[in-house]
Parts: sequence; structure tokens; C-alpha cells
Amino acid sequence: MAKKRSGGGLTGTQQAAKFLGVSVLSGAVLAGIALPAAGALGLAAKGTVEGFDEIPSNLKTPPLSQRTKILDAEGGLIATVYSRDRTVVPLDKISPYMQKAIVAIEDGRFYEHGAIDLKGVLRAINRNAQSGGVAQGASTLTQQYVKNVFVEEAGDDPEKVAQATQQTIGRKVRELKFAIQVEEELGKKKILENYLNITFFGQQAYGIEAASQRYFSKRAADLSLGEAAMMAGLVQSPSRYDPINDIQEATKRRNVVLQRMADVKDISQAEADQAKATPLKLKVKTPKNGCITAVDGAGFFCDYVRKTILNDPVFGKTAEERQKLWNLGGLTVKTTLDPRAQAAANEAAVAKINKDDPVAASVVQVQPGSGKILSMGQSRPYGLDQKQHQTTLNLAVGSRMGGTTYGFQVGSTFKPITAAAALEKGLSPAQSFDTPWKITLSESDFTRCDGRPAGNLEWPVQNELESEKGAYDMTSALGKSINTYFAKLEQMAGLCETLTMAKNVGYQRELGKPIKQSPSVTLGSVESTPLDMATVYATFANRGIYCTPIAIESVTAATGDKLNVPDTKCTRAMSDRTADTLNQMLKGVVEDGTGTKAGLSDRDNAGKTGTTEGRKDAWFVGYTPNLSTAVWVGDDVGERREMYDITIGGVTYDKVCGGCLPGPIWKIAMTGALDAGETPKFAPISVPRAEKPKDPEDGDEGPNKPGKPNKPGKPGDDKPNDPFPGITLPPGVIGGPGDGNGRGGNR
Repeated sequence: MAKKRSGGGLTGTQQAAKFLGVSVLSGAVLAGIALPAAGALGLAAKGTVEGFDEIPSNLKTPPLSQRTKILDAEGGLIATVYSRDRTVVPLDKISPYMQKAIVAIEDGRFYEHGAIDLKGVLRAINRNAQSGGVAQGASTLTQQYVKNVFVEEAGDDPEKVAQATQQTIGRKVRELKFAIQVEEELGKKKILENYLNITFFGQQAYGIEAASQRYFSKRAADLSLGEAAMMAGLVQSPSRYDPINDIQEATKRRNVVLQRMADVKDISQAEADQAKATPLKLKVKTPKNGCITAVDGAGFFCDYVRKTILNDPVFGKTAEERQKLWNLGGLTVKTTLDPRAQAAANEAAVAKINKDDPVAASVVQVQPGSGKILSMGQSRPYGLDQKQHQTTLNLAVGSRMGGTTYGFQVGSTFKPITAAAALEKGLSPAQSFDTPWKITLSESDFTRCDGRPAGNLEWPVQNELESEKGAYDMTSALGKSINTYFAKLEQMAGLCETLTMAKNVGYQRELGKPIKQSPSVTLGSVESTPLDMATVYATFANRGIYCTPIAIESVTAATGDKLNVPDTKCTRAMSDRTADTLNQMLKGVVEDGTGTKAGLSDRDNAGKTGTTEGRKDAWFVGYTPNLSTAVWVGDDVGERREMYDITIGGVTYDKVCGGCLPGPIWKIAMTGALDAGETPKFAPISVPRAEKPKDPEDGDEGPNKPGKPNKPGKPGDDKPNDPFPGITLPPGVIGGPGDGNGRGGNR
């Protein structure tokens, strides 16, 4: 057994012998001699150089991981993200002082020797033997570069990093082999350039450009002699010589580099002495990394962009490929984010809800016709500090894209989808139902898409207010958000037809789950997300054409190559006549219905309120011909609380409704985002209305007065122009009081 020193290491003689073995290998490689499978140095042993002859002849230098810039639609910087803070620069953009300093301290004979410095090897052997340990290494700058390439390839995988840096003869020989190849193919200048761009300089800075910005807030091209010497000194031990944590140790190391530069005649002794006498003056710049640094509250949008690259197959067939692309970075991602719209959405989200309130708000905007996501705002700031009420949960989207598991029940914002299905089936907007405040329907009277009944239970439906009874047509029922009307309308339109329309306009459930085929879907019992709802209503604004939402316009790689990006896919979901009719009917919601507090006075606009059972969710989704915005308010943490007797934004609400809180938020977002000079109008169309009946006391026969339903009967099986009992065409009265509150999917 080999003798060991008291400290457990090899003796000086043994260390020298070991280093001599490496030296012999170096000579053998230089001479091009094929090494035997076994020999005096034990090369066949596991962990050494088995298969030396099979080592690839070409060292494939991986692209260096760099910063990715995420830009808005106008080219403004949203955020910079990276796994390695690095900006690759050519050699002519690096200070000559820096080039000389790194060569002087790391490999003074760099321009004189080949890949392996035999003179340096012999000197190191002698020095190490004298010191009784490893006092001096003999790796050339080229060999160091090769090792850094291995480490870069390993990324953040600890096991791979350990393999890349393991102290075995096998790894050393492999490194030498590649070093020879690199010298032949790249040449000294390119090796120096690559080395300065790949090397770690401490403080999360990789490469000389990022390090120059980190320590001195300047470009690598502008480094002074003293600054360059300090930077070169960091390479040996970035933590030990870190000037931010130990300025004295960093200064000592800088002076060593300066003296070495003088010794090799790169600078005069006078220049070295003058630089040594100059105190280090740092101008530290804190690195800004990640979506947490995004401007105007765009952190959630930034993270959505990241998730898009990590999830969409257009960026790579496998999750591993997409993750590698993101980690490699160096991308310039131009997004669809409109800076004006984002500022408006962010302002709206925090205007009436404080970040420490028990509930939160989400505001998302989509451009009709293009699918472009223009903004994502949230009342809680993006971040990880829960004490500051920060969150990374994106309330606008589902879990796959960084949001909630299922989304939120959408309440009465679903009702326009039922109306669209009814219109597509040929029902008239004048379709009138005369209903009491409460009704009970049978699930068996609703048919699923597989032809089976939706269930065998009774389905009780009621309106928000007891006074909401009588006859309503489609326009008035949308304006006043009458639950009983839409339960009957869904029955006539068909449950399957309603669900098909929902799918066609982009109403989706998270995790790929199909929409539950339950009659209650018409009252918004099924969850969706603010982004999906903004997209649904953008379909109405786009005259019936649904476009999938997109967040990225272009991606440019560090090489300048353009990458493929997801394109919006537009399909017709309904006829333009159906969409035009819906637009006119939904105008009534903001003009004299439940959404009057949201209405815009200077342009055509339409929308719908929504409040779910127990007021756990409150919505307003609305649009103009050129902008669709969804606003959701609710409890985003813990148990979903009911919004009764609650203080939000310093205002106490006895009960939160879609029109009284999300509506005003929507108005702020829309007003700020829209250009006052652009006021497009909805396509004009005449919408049939039910005629107001004469009072029976006047002697004319007609339906019962409001509040007095017709004789009960089974709806849904009558001739088109001879409706089932409880339905009249076209007579009826308009309206029913109410301020837009809701329960069970109302309002």
C-alpha cells in the first residue's frame, strides 16, 4: 500500500510521480502515439482512459448559455432571464488589458507553446516535488477552456459537473486530446475569445462582459488596467477573491496579476506600480434576472411566455429539448404585449383592490381577430415574498401555464354562449318565456351529446330577486341576467348544441378535461379562466370567428436565426349574423342592464356580468370591436370565501356583484388601453324584440300578467311556432328589477 502523509494525502514524491505520469501521457498524446489498453500507468483501470482511441476527434463546443430578452410588441424590454448571466462578445470588444492580464496570470507562454506546455509541466513537477504537494498546476489556457466546455455541457446537473471535473488520469488525457484538436481548429485568438466568454468570474457572472457589468457597470471593452487585473485574478478562485465580499483580498490578488504582467513585459514596472497604488473602485450593478423584474406588473405575462416556450411542441418535440432551449437562452423573444394596455390593466387591477385584501383581481386583454394577448394584470404583485403578499400564481390561466388547477366558475358570463347556440339553431331573439321566480326542470329533458339524458334528478332554478318573474325575451334576459329564462333557452337550443358552441368559441376546462354535460352549464357552473373568457368574447367582437390566444410574435436565436413560433388558428364558431345579433343584445347589458357601471360612453361596447353561488367569484367580461377584456375577482388563497360583508380596497360591500366591482375595474382597463381616436362600431343589425302584451283587462286575450305563469307543462317537445306551456312567441313584457347581483350563476 502506498504510504500517505499524516494529512491523508500522498507524499511529495508520490505526487510528483503521479504528475509525471500525466506528463508522460501528455508527451504521448503530442507525439500521436496510440496508447495500449494496459501498461505501467494502469490506463485500462476503470475511471481512466478506456477506449482512448474512440474519443471523438472533433470537440463539439456547445453554444454558450446567455441572457434571453423578452420584449413587448414595440420592442421595449419587459425582462431579462437567464440560467447563466452571460453576454458573448467578440475579442475586439474586450479590453486589450483584459486579454493580456488573463494570459499573463493563467498561461504566460500561451502564444509560445502548443496545446500542452511541456516546459510548464516540468516546472510544475519540480515545484510540486519541492513543496511536498501540488503547489503549481500545468494546465494551459487551452486545457482550461476545454474543461470549462465540459462543465458548461453539464449545466446544473451536479452528477454531470462532478464527472466533468473529476481528478482522474482518464479525464486529463481526454482533456489533452481535445486541447490539441482545439488548437488546430480554432487558433490562439479564437481560443482566448472563447475562454473569456465561457469562464466564471463569480457573483453569478459568466463571461467577461457580464462580469464587467456586474463589478464595474461598464462594457468589457472599457476595462482599465487595474480593473482588468482584478478580473483576471478572480478566475483562480471567484469566491476567495470576490471584491464585493473581501476588497482587501481582491486587491492583493489584483496586485499579483499586475506584477505578473510587468514580469512578462506586457506593461512597464512603472505602470504596474501606479495601478497597484490605485484603490479598487467598484460600481456594483445588481443583476436583474427573471420575470420578477418585469415592468408594469408584467411578471405574470412574462412567466406565461416562459411556460409557452417550455410547453409548446413548436419549440421542441420533448420537454427536455424545450428546457434545453430555454436554459441555453440567448433568445430575443418579441411578444404581443402592448405596453399601453399592460399599464392600463395593471392600473385597473390595483385601483380598487389592495394587494393585502382577502381577495384578488385578474385582468387580461385579447385583441379580436388576431388572438394576441395584449396584457395580464393582477392585484397581487408577482414574486416569492408572501409577507409582501406576492405570488407567482397566474390567476388568468390554468395550471399548465402557471395558474390555478381548474380555473373559476364563470357564472352568467356563460349565458351569451347559450344565446349563440340558440340563434344558430334558428331561434329568434324575440323568443319569450313567461316564468316565475323559481322553476324546476328535469335533467332527463336535456340530452347529452351521446344521445343519453343528462341525468334523472330534478333541477331547481331561481333568479336572484323574487321580483324577477314574468316574461322576458333574449335581449331583456341577457340584460337582467335571468336564470330561469336561460335554463329554458338551453332546453330549446339543446344541451349538446350549447356545449359544442362553448368548445367552438374557446371555452375550455383545464387539464384537458371535457366540459361536464350538465344543464347547469348555462348558469356558469363549469370552471374556466379569465384568458379563455376574454378569448370567447373576442369571438363575438370578431363577428363569430374564434382565434386561439398567442403571446409570442417572434423568437430570434443568439445566432440570428429565426425560430418557429405558435401561430394563432382562426375558425368560424358561428355565423356573422349570430355574432352581430349578440353584440347588439350585449350592448344592452352596459346601457341599461346589470353592467351599467362598466359602460363606456364614447364608443360601442358590450359585455356581461357574472356572479357565482355564494359570491365566491365575480366577473365582468366585455369588449369593443377591437379589444376584449375579462376581469375576475375572488379568493385566490385557501378556502374560497363568500364575498358578503367584506372590505375590499377600503370599501365595504354587503355583497360583491359582477357589475359593482369587476365592472368598474373593466372600465378603467378599457379606458386606459383604448385609443380615443379609434372608435370602431359593431356591425348594424336589427334585433327582433318580443311585443309587450296588452293587459287582459282591456279585453284582449293574451298570456298571464308578469308573475303569473301559464299553465304548467313539459317544455321542449312542441312545434317551433307553437311553444310548450310557459313559453310565448313573441308576446311578453321586458325586464324585471335588479342591480346585477347574482346567485347560482346569476348576474
